[in-house]
Amino acid sequence: MSVQQRTLDCKDLHSYLKTLPAGTLDRLYNHPATCLAVFRELPELSRLYIMRILFVDQAVPKAIMGSWVAPNSTKELDDVVKLLTELRVWQAVEMQGGLKGWLLNPTFRRNLKGALLGGGNEWSMKLPADVDPKARDIPFLDAYAMERWECVLHFMVGSHQHEVISSDALQLLHHAGLMKKEAGENQMTITKDGFQFLLMDTSAQVWYFLLQYLDTATARNLDLVECLGFLFQLSFSTLGQDYSTDSMSESLLRFLQHLREFGLVYQRKRKAGRFYPTRLALDIAFGPKKSMLNSMNSASNPNAGYIIVETNYRVYAYTDSSLQVALIALFCELIYRFPNLVVGIITRESIRQALRSGITAEQIVSFLKQHAHSECYKEPPVLPSTIADQIKLWAIERDRFIYKEGVLYNQFDSQADFEILKNYAQDRGVLVWHNINGRKMVVTKNGHDEVKKFWKRHSKSGSM
Repeated sequence: MSVQQRTLDCKDLHSYLKTLPAGTLDRLYNHPATCLAVFRELPELSRLYIMRILFVDQAVPKAIMGSWVAPNSTKELDDVVKLLTELRVWQAVEMQGGLKGWLLNPTFRRNLKGALLGGGNEWSMKLPADVDPKARDIPFLDAYAMERWECVLHFMVGSHQHEVISSDALQLLHHAGLMKKEAGENQMTITKDGFQFLLMDTSAQVWYFLLQYLDTATARNLDLVECLGFLFQLSFSTLGQDYSTDSMSESLLRFLQHLREFGLVYQRKRKAGRFYPTRLALDIAFGPKKSMLNSMNSASNPNAGYIIVETNYRVYAYTDSSLQVALIALFCELIYRFPNLVVGIITRESIRQALRSGITAEQIVSFLKQHAHSECYKEPPVLPSTIADQIKLWAIERDRFIYKEGVLYNQFDSQADFEILKNYAQDRGVLVWHNINGRKMVVTKNGHDEVKKFWKRHSKSGSM
């Protein structure tokens, strides 16, 4: 077992799409919103290439496209080719005369043109025919989104101040590996991945949660392509605008109710006939790397930017949120708590406890910077460099050794026997460690059976 910690894998949009089957990707590109979302998140050079061939209905020779970049930019061009090929945005074809060329995916071309230029079938969500007599404004939607999302986080940290989450959300937390239920126990407990999840920023949390949900779409009798297409439509919606549910299928209405539970949409009643997307939904197509939630935090969340860290390792958190206090307690020793202030101290033991829980030093540092009080920005750095360095040094203390499962071979009758077996294990890449003088060696657990069979075939008296 390795002491080095595994970081929670939160794929961005393109990394996720690459994992989908080719047929699913091709169906996805029938949605203009998907094509626009994919195009928007491409690197600048990739977008440039697509725009130059968007109105070309035939393949373009590779030699011509290669001339569009400087001779010393071949690496960037290779990256463009690799990314667009993996996303099935274009494909390599053989042209007349044996020339090699690239052809833009016809479905992607048609729907991207429709999204950029208009025309054809309307691809955005349908507006209601009448005005909502109980319309909701943006501050209300922001508060609602954070309240609903924090219900999930409160449950994970064991806070019982909010309502219990649904069985669907519980199953999803278990499926994602964020919480687990031990044999013989009724209550679920948070896992190492769950601790890491708590310190991620909100947009990354929502994106990761949605990826896990989409992973279970088939088991829920939902069409993955339909769900993804709707999510991308949501990402291009207007905050504060209500949309109609009249043209939505039965499965999509069920999907909408799950999004409602997580705070991505607001719907007054299940049969209200309209819903409002929240900022959590508008953030979807960006994945974990960008966020509109910064404006949400500053505009409607008084607790945004609430942490001050001093060089004496003292942490002052100006908050009355039990969730935020619980998050700080993951890596701090709390000393005092007042109605709107919590005082803690970062110690070697509190950091080591966080590391044992599965949280990484980088996540702790990032969390402290992300939630730094506005006063900290007046005299950079936001987080004292001595604190950031010390947290990382405490983490390095645990990473000095790497432990791997293996099988020990010793008590060889001769040096020659030892050398034969060592060389065999080394040639196959399963040798972990060896000591020539002591005639000892360790092979990986997976390689043990192969090495053992070899030894039985080539030795009559070998022992392990």
